[in-house]
Amino acid sequence: MSGIVIVGAGQAAASMAAKLRAQGYVGSLTILGEEPVAPYQRPPLSKGYLLGEMPLDRLTLRGADWYAANDVRLVMGAQVTAIDRAAKRVEMGDESLPYDQLALCTGAVPRRLPAAIGGDLAGVYTVRSLADVDAMEPEFTAGRHLVVIGGGYIGLEAAAVAAKLGLTVTLIEAAPRILGRVACSETADAIRALHVDHGVKILEGMRLKRLVGEARVSGAELEDGRVIPADFVIVGIGVAPSTALAEAAGLRVENGIAVDEQLRTSDPAIWAAGDCASFPGPDGRMRLESVGNAIDMGECVAENMLGAGKAYQPKPWFWSDQFDMKLQIAGLNAGYDRVVSRIGDGSSFWYFRGPRLIAVDALNDPRAYMIGKRLIEGGKAVTPEEIETATDLKALMK
Repeated sequence: MSGIVIVGAGQAAASMAAKLRAQGYVGSLTILGEEPVAPYQRPPLSKGYLLGEMPLDRLTLRGADWYAANDVRLVMGAQVTAIDRAAKRVEMGDESLPYDQLALCTGAVPRRLPAAIGGDLAGVYTVRSLADVDAMEPEFTAGRHLVVIGGGYIGLEAAAVAAKLGLTVTLIEAAPRILGRVACSETADAIRALHVDHGVKILEGMRLKRLVGEARVSGAELEDGRVIPADFVIVGIGVAPSTALAEAAGLRVENGIAVDEQLRTSDPAIWAAGDCASFPGPDGRMRLESVGNAIDMGECVAENMLGAGKAYQPKPWFWSDQFDMKLQIAGLNAGYDRVVSRIGDGSSFWYFRGPRLIAVDALNDPRAYMIGKRLIEGGKAVTPEEIETATDLKALMK
């Protein structure tokens, strides 16, 4: 019997399935997951799970009893090899599965260092899946040397965990500063200072020449000739949307699987959600890599599969835990031309594009985050001067 098939078993897929059942869909519903485990949270992998503070059963999004009670067929270890759009079937080697509607929630894959510069040496890891983190966990022994390649959030979170566990950590960032693509210099300065205070050595504006070692990595050679010793290496240089299946099926791909405002692909029977999907934004096509976006897109697809006809309205929010600092981010800072700082018990940095507030970074300041998020999502007019001088931010929401 045909029905709805979801390819991918991450946050978007789990949210989509739950929303479909909550909205009254009673037809066949199948989730095909490549990994051998049920859908789980990814953000804690590089934080609480790696630290040993969050066991596997707390990572799992829903228990096996939920899938059974809601008649959701969960197929793990499924290798989807092709989509036959004409026959409306998903191919899995010698098997195939029919669908009426198909959702692609294939996520993203971590970028790796080329083999030519040592990317395939033993002891070189990426942080994306449960298997990735399980493989590297035995490396985290006090006194060992870790080199992190990349000063984005994944690299910084891994560096923080390693430093807390007593490792010697060096982080190498090729750009002039950490978080260059995603945060203002004020936020980067605060996070850099935090890491330095905890003994992490950060080398900015420094390119990696190659990883050295015979069969296993033993160091990182920089372009200036220095070699940083390394017992193991974590590569955090971003991810790429997982689009191979969509491309092979002839779907439109543009910085991800291209969807319209209702999250439908170029095939009206196929939808996409989560890290793999790019959707129309105010400044062109955009793709968001976050839990919040995966949940919201998954739920929007579910509603539109059932005929809601809703345009997707992103409400971006992100977070990162490093040492004793919680960074919370609301909005998107693309194109900002001014940053207003508020420093108190916590810190917050408010991004403006012209007269409009577009984003806020809050460091150990949940109140600023909450108010900033509500101001941005509500489209409230607020000036940089009001943010700078307000004695009570909450008053700005009135």
